[in-house]
Amino acid sequence: MAKLIKRPKGTQDILPADIMKWRTVETYSGMIAEQFGFREIRTPVFEDTGLFVRSVGDTSDVVTKEMYTVSSKGSDTFTLRPEGTAGVVRAMLENGLIHESLPQKVYYIIPCYRHERPQAGRLREFHTFGAEMFGSASPYADAEMILMAHSIFEFFGLSDFVELHINSIGCPECRAKYREALKAFFEPHRSELCPTCRERLDKNPLRLLDCKSPECREIAAGAPVMLDYLCDYCREHFDQLRDILTDFGVKFTVDPKIVRGLDYYTRTVFEFISNEIGAQGTVCGGGRYDNLVGELSGYSVPALGFGFGLERLILTLENRGATFDEGRTCDIYLVSMGDEARRKCALLADQLRQNGYAAEYDLIGRGLKPQMKYADKIGAKHVCVIGDNELGTGDAKIRNMRTGWETDVRLEDFIDTFTAVMFTADGEDGAEESEEKE
Repeated sequence: MAKLIKRPKGTQDILPADIMKWRTVETYSGMIAEQFGFREIRTPVFEDTGLFVRSVGDTSDVVTKEMYTVSSKGSDTFTLRPEGTAGVVRAMLENGLIHESLPQKVYYIIPCYRHERPQAGRLREFHTFGAEMFGSASPYADAEMILMAHSIFEFFGLSDFVELHINSIGCPECRAKYREALKAFFEPHRSELCPTCRERLDKNPLRLLDCKSPECREIAAGAPVMLDYLCDYCREHFDQLRDILTDFGVKFTVDPKIVRGLDYYTRTVFEFISNEIGAQGTVCGGGRYDNLVGELSGYSVPALGFGFGLERLILTLENRGATFDEGRTCDIYLVSMGDEARRKCALLADQLRQNGYAAEYDLIGRGLKPQMKYADKIGAKHVCVIGDNELGTGDAKIRNMRTGWETDVRLEDFIDTFTAVMFTADGEDGAEESEEKE
């Protein structure tokens, strides 16, 4: 017997029984984004490797440890996207959208790929809902993005179970002073740091604040905070953001330890955090990246965005006992008895589908009882049995599977009769009338 090939580690199959959880989250998240004026964008699943090295940062864990990179013919290398922002910025530039009326606002639902240790809510193939805004440097734009994310969580009933944490990591000018302060603080502890942080200390000391090592986190607890090094402009921007969020009634915590994991962030950074999915509690993260467009193109365009993992959001919703939309079920199952009846059922199913109904019939060659069991298993709302007798008389019966109510139908008038049945509360009124007559 051939050995069964299994899915790669860190991936998952999304089965039909779970697909409506995904559709529910994707559909309503997109609807809320569109209420805020965002339009959907779709970008390739792989990009030139240089795009991520330049945008994400060559010292980030994503670039140094987590990217899936392949070589093509020649010297070109391509990388499966580890995050969504860089590809969207590339698309906005390449297609000229950055030169159209501003602000430009887009959202996306995409798979991303990172080679890391799989754990609850974190996979090697994961799915992201993201939103990006280009063209506004105003703190009102920061608040708008945060409010949109908050509105999504509020819609799903999670606003009381996720906490908004905000911080400012300043602009390149004030952050340079902060980098020196961090280096001075951590240098005496160099030998106590993990190997990765010892390397980060020379290249990008801000990344030490994001280390998950318990020893490094204990040392970092006493580190200077960026808020004490903000220039006047960055401080004013952050103060205005806090005032705007307060006006909106959005609760938040100023968290100086938030730096985000990607190098392109500037000024405002934020996270929505849940304590219901284990150690990896960040449900959503985002912030400003005012210099990224310029670094990739030379055009100075302020920008910001956020993203959240669908796996983590769905896991949080499941832990809260949330309800999801139900998928489309079979409106009617046509039970056939014999080859001629099956041919008739196939034709009727086609007519029903053309009129917008979900219809099925036997494709296996089962008997009457197995077909009825199958109809019940797939949740068919109605059944109609068609055999030689029904073909001969042209008459059959449509039965409501939940109430047991039946009604006669002429096969030649099947669509009209079934439409009438569907518009009488699925035969429930008829069932009550039948019971009264008895």
